[in-house]
Amino acid sequence: MVMQTQQGLKEQYRLGSLLGRGGFGSVFAATRLSDGAPVAIKRVPRNRVLHWGELPDGTSAPLEIVLLAKVSTGFPGVVQLLEWLELPKDILMVLERPKRCQDLHRFIRARRFLPEEEARELFRQVLEAVRHCTSCGVLHRDIKPGNILVDLDTGQAKVIDFGCGTYLQDTAYTHFAGTRSYSPPEWTHFGRYYGKPATIWSLGILLHQMVCGEHPFRRGQNISWDHQLSLPQRLSQECQDLIRQCLSMLDLERPSLEELFCHPWMKDIHLP
Repeated sequence: MVMQTQQGLKEQYRLGSLLGRGGFGSVFAATRLSDGAPVAIKRVPRNRVLHWGELPDGTSAPLEIVLLAKVSTGFPGVVQLLEWLELPKDILMVLERPKRCQDLHRFIRARRFLPEEEARELFRQVLEAVRHCTSCGVLHRDIKPGNILVDLDTGQAKVIDFGCGTYLQDTAYTHFAGTRSYSPPEWTHFGRYYGKPATIWSLGILLHQMVCGEHPFRRGQNISWDHQLSLPQRLSQECQDLIRQCLSMLDLERPSLEELFCHPWMKDIHLP
């Protein structure tokens, strides 16, 4: 899994264009020379790595790599870590990259919003990816359209970027990592949150963005406790119900992941 030298990197991969730059580093397109497979190479400056962990073989590694190693079990809905390299100033990660893909943010924007049928299929895949991460003991903490890749050839959705992730715990978190506009009201109001209901909140925002084409709280206003979510009339009652449940102000009132899978909208059953 660990590549030894930078020279090894140049011998094995041809670097291409910059795909994106975020708070934690840069991601480049690259090609694996041995078989021409497309990959992504993520470069993170060492001084930006705040948390380290331990791989199963005892190697010390940035937490993002430890979490990626946990979820990279061949599951199609999560980006696979192929190998990584520690340099004096940088950490490099080689990740799988579909040949033709687009992040969900751009995918939605190109269409203004997604029809419910299409949204349902992609949302189901994201739920399955979240369930996979949970079963591996990993909390992603930054589920949003920009962190979901859509393979344009197969329609497969892949969750990427575990830079804000952490170990899943049953107790409350008192430190927030992720995107502020996706943080749940319990964090904003009380400075603490539980991993699973906070994830459900971000999934509610995600589904809203898919079917409405915009963030439900995009004007950045504080979400008041008595806020009324206005949803387009064109949405089915089932879809509206699912979004409203996920965006319940009280974390205890939000459905669990398994309850989401059983929701009438997910099963395409119409409410009476």
